[in-house]
Amino acid sequence: MIIGVLKEIKTKENRVAMTPAGVEQVVFQGHSVLVETAAGEASGFSDASYVRAGAEIVVSAPEIYQRSEMIMKVKEPLPAEYGLVRSGQIVFTYFHFAAAPELTRAMIASGCVAIAYETVERNNRSLPLLTPMSEVAGKMAIQEGAKYLEKTFGGKGKLLGGVPGVDPGTVVVIGGGVVGTNAAKMACGLGAKVYLFDNNLERLRYLSDVMPHNCFTLMSSPAAIRKRLEEADLVIGAVLLPGAKAPKVITRDMLQNMKKGSVIVDVAIDQGGCIETSRPTTHDDSIFEVDGIIHYCVTNMPGAVPMTSTQALTNATLPYALEIAGKGFKQAAMDNPEIARGINILAGRVTYKGVAEAFDMEYTSLDSLLSSAV
Repeated sequence: MIIGVLKEIKTKENRVAMTPAGVEQVVFQGHSVLVETAAGEASGFSDASYVRAGAEIVVSAPEIYQRSEMIMKVKEPLPAEYGLVRSGQIVFTYFHFAAAPELTRAMIASGCVAIAYETVERNNRSLPLLTPMSEVAGKMAIQEGAKYLEKTFGGKGKLLGGVPGVDPGTVVVIGGGVVGTNAAKMACGLGAKVYLFDNNLERLRYLSDVMPHNCFTLMSSPAAIRKRLEEADLVIGAVLLPGAKAPKVITRDMLQNMKKGSVIVDVAIDQGGCIETSRPTTHDDSIFEVDGIIHYCVTNMPGAVPMTSTQALTNATLPYALEIAGKGFKQAAMDNPEIARGINILAGRVTYKGVAEAFDMEYTSLDSLLSSAV
């Protein structure tokens, strides 16, 4: 199979879908890899390193789209790329369709095979291709939140860790999954007082056992969240419904409970955000203020640390890419239910329920399409 690796064009997206080490493994398996020139530079990988690994460097994205059977990206195709996606072409990337109606319609119209990293799911409900970036984003959420709490960025001027004789900051984390757990660990490590919310009692029992003593686990409810917002210096929104639009767990009226100059980091913004007042931002223009509360809602947070996140992403995606390339998407999906769950759109049909429900579109069972000639 011919696999194309593109240079990302989303604002300040510095990651690349495959490292040279990954290319070497793909080529060893008998496949060809086309890499757009300078695709890996921001992650620390030169064109020469890709050539040494066996890739062909291609000057333009349109040529890669034209020649490749499978496109591998980090972020979703942008409007400038919609017309380049071909019918029957596999596009393997983070799509987050449920928060992107225009993208969803474009991929339906293209007739491509849209396999979303974020919905590849194991039988135990874990998300192996979302997990590494969630780990990065969770840690970054505290790093960015601490920065925007500084007075020079418009924050209240609070140091999360405090100092002897002065109270530390208070961090409220909503969602006890991978993002929330990593955010809570990072905040605890700085010395902050951390409240970690989840709506699964078994998960809370587990977190209560493994988290540091300055992390307090709480059952999520609007009343409980509202109460802790009064103390919060930093709030992390980390709620995830795989492949579906995130629920709004903090409404605008709840902001009145927060102190001016506090910060919200909505990591769920890729799936529409779990804060009512959130809207997508970029690394170039990352924050905005609503009712005196600073909001950070960057949709590609790990793109700011590409030397870490690119390697973590390749480690996770490569086994699936090799299986798809070796068997073709149809056989790979029939053999591996994890890959099947990743297929969101096929032959102009929506095959993932969360996406269909988000836009009131017709849902088509993947099995029905795989059993027919596609």
